Amino acid sequence: QVQLVQSGGGLVQAGGSLRLSCTASGRTFSNYRMAWFRRAPGAEREFVADMPWSGGSPNYADSVKGRFTISRDNAKNTVYLQMNSLKSEDSAAYYCAADGTVSGLGVYWGQGTQVTVSS
Repeated sequence: QVQLVQSGGGLVQAGGSLRLSCTASGRTFSNYRMAWFRRAPGAEREFVADMPWSGGSPNYADSVKGRFTISRDNAKNTVYLQMNSLKSEDSAAYYCAADGTVSGLGVYWGQGTQVTVSS
């Protein structure tokens, strides 16, 4: 059974930092891109960042470029999202995803974690 289990998140003041973690299990993810999305109340789901599980250049949304960093630890089967210089507009539920669509595989989602940035 594939599982993506998220941790991290919480309440932080504007300008602060948080790190989200996403630990994957249940299959090999070498053909997947690992991604972070977010959804603010009343808004559409928004792409934040992604990177190939097997390594390679990450992609970032313009709104987070230079502030957020996606990384992975293969030994721990974990993907991270380091979020620095947080702004109130970063407040949202954050979801990690394992996206295998390019390889004809499925998409798996984490359970989501709330990030609230107070101004």
